[in-house]
Amino acid sequence: ARMGRTLVELYYDVISPYSWLAFEVLCRYRHIWNIDLRFRPAFLGGIMQQTGNKPPAMLPKRGEYLLKDMKRMAKYYQVPLRTSADDFQRIIGTSSLAAMRFITAMDMTNPQYLEPLSREFWMRFWSQHEDISQPENILAVARQAGLSAELSQKTLEMISSPTVKDRLKETTAEALKHGAFGMPAVVAHYDGKPHLFFGSDRLELLGSVIGE
Repeated sequence: ARMGRTLVELYYDVISPYSWLAFEVLCRYRHIWNIDLRFRPAFLGGIMQQTGNKPPAMLPKRGEYLLKDMKRMAKYYQVPLRTSADDFQRIIGTSSLAAMRFITAMDMTNPQYLEPLSREFWMRFWSQHEDISQPENILAVARQAGLSAELSQKTLEMISSPTVKDRLKETTAEALKHGAFGMPAVVAHYDGKPHLFFGSDRLELLGSVIGE
């Protein structure tokens, strides 16, 4: 067996359905591969803006395909992601900034909740088709993830603090530095350099590059 674990960073945003797929698959593989998986909550809106990227569904044919693709991927990976015709309207009409700041604050204070909390945001938005942008809905997600009311409230109060805002900006800037233009961005640190993989359908290539 190779010495040392390969650091694999997952830059994600809970508004992104493909981020959810990559997240669940990497969560499964971290027990099989010799990797140290790090969750890096970042802001997709910032990445799109900085790179001039456009939502893929702006091209109607591509939007049609994506809905089918998401459905097939969800079935294949057994992730309870539910698609609907208005998904792209929902994405465009929802800001994930508060949610990603909340997740970032949790990462800074109680990182043990990062995984269940992120998962519950995806569950709410992509499985139950409920809002994740309003404070009361963010608190509902936190409750589902097993956080106490006190901790949830304290974390919610942190999202307007400069330290949390700056941390999210920094993580987003790191993703950009690695070449990200969308989400999920998976960065494997192998052989002394970072390797970027975009999307949830390149994970077999990730395995191949890191010798798994």
